[in-house]
Amino acid sequence: MQVAMVGLGRMGMNMARRLLRGGHMVVAYNRSPEKTERIAKEGAQAAYGLRELAAQLDPPRVVWLMLPAGRVVDEHIEELTPFLDAGDVVVDGGNSYYKDDLRRAEALSHKGIHYLDAGVSGGIWGLHVGYCLMIGGDREIFDRLRPLFETLALQDGYLYCGPTGAGHYVKMIHNGIEYGMMQAYAEGFALLEASDYRPHLDFARVARLWNHGSVIRSWLLELLEGAFQRDPELSEIRGYVEDSGEGRWTVQEAVERAVPAPVIAASLFQRFRSRQEDTFADRVLAALRREFGGHAVRRSG
Repeated sequence: MQVAMVGLGRMGMNMARRLLRGGHMVVAYNRSPEKTERIAKEGAQAAYGLRELAAQLDPPRVVWLMLPAGRVVDEHIEELTPFLDAGDVVVDGGNSYYKDDLRRAEALSHKGIHYLDAGVSGGIWGLHVGYCLMIGGDREIFDRLRPLFETLALQDGYLYCGPTGAGHYVKMIHNGIEYGMMQAYAEGFALLEASDYRPHLDFARVARLWNHGSVIRSWLLELLEGAFQRDPELSEIRGYVEDSGEGRWTVQEAVERAVPAPVIAASLFQRFRSRQEDTFADRVLAALRREFGGHAVRRSG
């Protein structure tokens, strides 16, 4: 298939690469042309503006946005829309708030342009192992774009979640759960760090052990094992943990629907607290975010 990828950050660049390797024709655009030129050397068609991008696609066009949530997405859609025609499809693959999807889909529908919201998980590892895709919008459009999803996702790694907003809603809850899981690992290793048995424990080997038959085994533990192998005390980073929005939205949704979510709420508040002092638990959290998503960490010292 032909597809345009708008936004070549940590996720967008690797998704473009995976699509190219899957035999799709990719038109790539990024506001900073250096990234566009980099992926062009790997086989993508370079575009240095959204008009040029649309002109390189045969209708009905598919334009996939991998941009930071919020105003940046709106700005790109507003700039792009005049160059699209009825029947074209815009896919928002960033971590947008699902209520923004409803507004954007409604606005595009007046021009006959379709909109899919795609929650994407897999971080910087998705290029090699595949992504997990949670997709919302018109089922017919989902089926039309299935070849793209099959290329991007690992086996059984994509799902039609429902009408507009469903994909980003499921991804929002996914990230809320992620917050809670990461916090539990962080607190557990903090207890091990404080115990009398600490001199006897190799945390990388503990993480590896728990991934062999344990009920708490997970990919996060694999990543944590690697982080501990490189830096056993996580002394090179500060326990300063950012949040990218989805955890807040999940807690907000829990409040609006009167659904108790104390673990997710506490894990969000713990991230706020991490910005006030540096603890071992927070260094575990920061290390995990770096490992699975390539998120920046603050160096100690």
